[in-house]
Amino acid sequence: MNVFDAVLLDRDGTLIEDVPYNGDPALVRPMPGARAALDRLRGTGLRLGVVTNQSGLARGRFGAEQLELVNARVEELLGPFDTWQVCPHDDTDGCRCRKPRPGLVHAAAAALGTTAERCVLVGDIGRDMAAALAAGATGILVPTAVTLPAEVAAAPAVAPDLTSAADLILRRDELHPTGPHRAHTAGTVLVVRPDSVGDVLVTGPAIRTVGAAAGRVALLCGPRGRAAAELLPGVDEIVEWPLPWIDPAPDPVDPAATAALVGRLAALGADEAVVFTSFHQSPLPTALLLRLAGVGRISAISDDYPGSLLDVRHRVPSGVPEAERALSLAAAAGFPPRPGADLRLRIREVPDAPERGPYVVVHPGASVPARACPPGVSARIVAALAAAGHRVLVTGSTAEKQLTAEVAGSAGVDLGGTFGLADLAGLLAAADCVVVGNTGPAHLAAAVGTPVVSLYAPTVPFGQWAPYRVPLVRLGDAAAHCRDSRAAVCPIGGHPCLAGVDPAAVVAAVELLSAGRPA
Repeated sequence: MNVFDAVLLDRDGTLIEDVPYNGDPALVRPMPGARAALDRLRGTGLRLGVVTNQSGLARGRFGAEQLELVNARVEELLGPFDTWQVCPHDDTDGCRCRKPRPGLVHAAAAALGTTAERCVLVGDIGRDMAAALAAGATGILVPTAVTLPAEVAAAPAVAPDLTSAADLILRRDELHPTGPHRAHTAGTVLVVRPDSVGDVLVTGPAIRTVGAAAGRVALLCGPRGRAAAELLPGVDEIVEWPLPWIDPAPDPVDPAATAALVGRLAALGADEAVVFTSFHQSPLPTALLLRLAGVGRISAISDDYPGSLLDVRHRVPSGVPEAERALSLAAAAGFPPRPGADLRLRIREVPDAPERGPYVVVHPGASVPARACPPGVSARIVAALAAAGHRVLVTGSTAEKQLTAEVAGSAGVDLGGTFGLADLAGLLAAADCVVVGNTGPAHLAAAVGTPVVSLYAPTVPFGQWAPYRVPLVRLGDAAAHCRDSRAAVCPIGGHPCLAGVDPAAVVAAVELLSAGRPA
């Protein structure tokens, strides 16, 4: 099953050498390897489109006829494209189409009969990546000499050239084969997904694919993920148990408690299990427990030698989004997505919003301190949004009531400790936008289709943990020294990756996401 329906490409600097304000087809020079890369993509059935800013039209540097001649020369050299989407405006025109606004991406997706979240955009500068993310599409940056280091650091994925970008696109598709499910009885399949709310939510699409073939699905999760597990479609029974090799602050291993867990798992009578873990976690201790509980067939992603603990030992390259990583394991275990399946995050049922709109939600807390925006910065964001005319609701858990009161101040509405996760889903679903760090509510917003302004601490890779297939804007210092450290507590004094977030940039991001939605 293809993860993508279409590949959209920037023109100047991506498909062809960048000649500023070029109106002369004789100056068109393809980028190295472009024709072969595009033909490989075409050969798999992917449709191709071009999305290009051409402000030279607005500035009178060339005319529409010259532009058509240049584009015709591009097709002569690189082969046909299924759609051309051109923004003829200047930055001062305030249009909806000029990148980094997402209008060109939405228009190309509509012309190709698909949606933005099933497109990947390949470009050479930050505006291309911003347009992709704001539309809910995937972005791949192919840097050139003009690409800024900060743009490279912030990109969801980076490839050195078009050949490598095509490799990356096709490799992600290969992780999700379409085929018949293995023959299953009406018995129980045990799905394991320990860890926090966000971890459980991003596994939701994979659990749906298991549930489509299994007679019954039981989910083993930890106490931090229980509330999310209750929201997932396709789960018939939940077994809650803290796994000490997963939990960040585990209790000592208790032999009696471990024996009780083995007994409870054995009582499920599961014929097989699929063990989902994050990229830095080993599934092998869990697999050992499952063997002791009598589970006959176990599948997991593992780079460690599993001995006889795993029947299906799956490998996934680094950088793949966590939701797709889980879907890939489900497919390897014999549960591929059905053709045309919805691969977005989804929850069982979205409750009615407990507040009247319109409003923007600011969620200042996070599951670990390193991913939370400093309270003072969050308070200034709330004040700036309110000054721009937005009604701002500040959310948080019962344990975060002091934080939400500080952040809301007199400009926002403090809802700290007011809602459980299910009601929060309803609140987020009715929001214009959610301003949040890399934590559970970001993925809950993705699950209900609400755009996200992601205040993203780069302690884990953005390409893996960004809210999945939902319009978003990334803010924060992507090149901060904490990058890829997996730190739970900020290792750098002053929390520089998020302390420098400009409230005015948050206001602009909210307006970009609101204005960028397709008509």
